Amino acid sequence: MTSRLLHYPGTVSQPLPSVQQIKQELLCDETLSHTIQCFREKVANILSNRLRRALFIVGPCSIHDPAAACEFARNLKELSDYVNDKIMLVMRVYCEKPRTSLGWKGLLYDPTLDQKSDVINGIRLSRELMLEINRIGLPVGTEFVDPLTCFYYQDLVTWGSIGARTSSSQVHRQLASGLPMPVGFKNTTDGDLMNAVNGMIAAEHSQCHIGLNEDGGICSLTTSGNSHAHLVLRGGESKPNFDRPSVAYALELLATHNLPLRLLIDCSHDNSGKDHNQQAKVFEEVIDQMESGHDHILGLLLESHLEGGQQDYNQNFSCLKYGVSITDACLDWSTTKSLILKAHARLSSQEKQACNTI
Repeated sequence: MTSRLLHYPGTVSQPLPSVQQIKQELLCDETLSHTIQCFREKVANILSNRLRRALFIVGPCSIHDPAAACEFARNLKELSDYVNDKIMLVMRVYCEKPRTSLGWKGLLYDPTLDQKSDVINGIRLSRELMLEINRIGLPVGTEFVDPLTCFYYQDLVTWGSIGARTSSSQVHRQLASGLPMPVGFKNTTDGDLMNAVNGMIAAEHSQCHIGLNEDGGICSLTTSGNSHAHLVLRGGESKPNFDRPSVAYALELLATHNLPLRLLIDCSHDNSGKDHNQQAKVFEEVIDQMESGHDHILGLLLESHLEGGQQDYNQNFSCLKYGVSITDACLDWSTTKSLILKAHARLSSQEKQACNTI
């Protein structure tokens, strides 16, 4: 019996290489795999309060230019080497972009920015970039948007996110249950926390769902549960939620549902009113809370690129300014570095004061 693809009116199908084929082409060797596992264990220990570090997820809103992303990674690695006694830096490497309605869907889907949907090339570029950033010596953080494409690169990711538009998705909760790294659930765009809380509960438990095997075959997957799911506060359409009363409410909600009292705060999105310059204000407030002994805030997310702001996506790569986001506006590198260095100094001072009082 000859197998054939199902075709629907108006749909064009394109076979993709298997997960195994892509992984063999772009190999994560044993040494790098061990490094990534060590990164994951460090994040897990931070989330479990076994390691006294702040976790900062820092980088572009989305990746559209691998060369600029690698330059940013080298800058961030140099900074990481200086602050790593108090802060673990993980780079945002978001190769898929969730859309509210329409728009560019990310490097993986449209790597040439011309709507040609060269997904095969996008998968390879995304994996190649994540390999390179890990080789630079930085952990990779990303949002898992498509539950199928993630199989091509999840072995390279240290920290994962289930976004505001998918925290309520059963498919993504099941996916998170089997992911081999800590995963943060964001509150929904309207500011509601319960979808993220329910997502954490689902992710902590064993799930049976449909997925892919290494050969690209559709299979049934049974997960063991993810013990390091956590909440990410990103604000809502009506108000931000990085302030102390909002944090207190979030912790109360976690306690009510017998979930670990741990969270990260997103300095961007609705917490900054979608104004990239306001991220600095949110960042400072989060550090204030951490410095004052708020042990349940374990870190933050910051959208940053080589240059500040945002440029319109015009489907012509050659016309784009180097190092400037084509999705959400980002802080420039100089401001980002200054904020992180100040946070390091403050967290170091906090520890010295704590030691002096013992």
